[in-house]
Amino acid sequence: MQALLIVAHGSRRTQSNDEIRALALKVREQSGETYAYVSSAFLELAEPSIPDGIQQCIDQGATDVTIMPFFLSAGRHVVNDVPELVRTKQQANPQVRVRIAPYLGVSDLMPSLILQAAQTACDCKGGTDCTYPACLTG
Repeated sequence: MQALLIVAHGSRRTQSNDEIRALALKVREQSGETYAYVSSAFLELAEPSIPDGIQQCIDQGATDVTIMPFFLSAGRHVVNDVPELVRTKQQANPQVRVRIAPYLGVSDLMPSLILQAAQTACDCKGGTDCTYPACLTG
């Protein structure tokens, strides 16, 4: 059984962590039969941790876990921290195949996504119908 674990940094801001959890639900809905289980985990400041997230995948019956680093650049977390946590968990569970996908920022789809997102720029000046949490207010 294949599982996908979306790994983000984690935030002190609960709503930010909830955005990642909501993204995982949307990915689960759209993954069809590709991934039987999709979830999220965090490097720090939020739960579950990356090792705990991998364990949850295994507990759900995953024999193949793909880690999707939800990071935009190859900083220390992408290059060192996430791989080390994944490597340690893989060594403790040799019966499970654990792989790390390329981090999000390196995706060939990123330029197109940026251009599409730019077309949806908020211009409401903080009106009551604004849903963007950091909208400019006047």
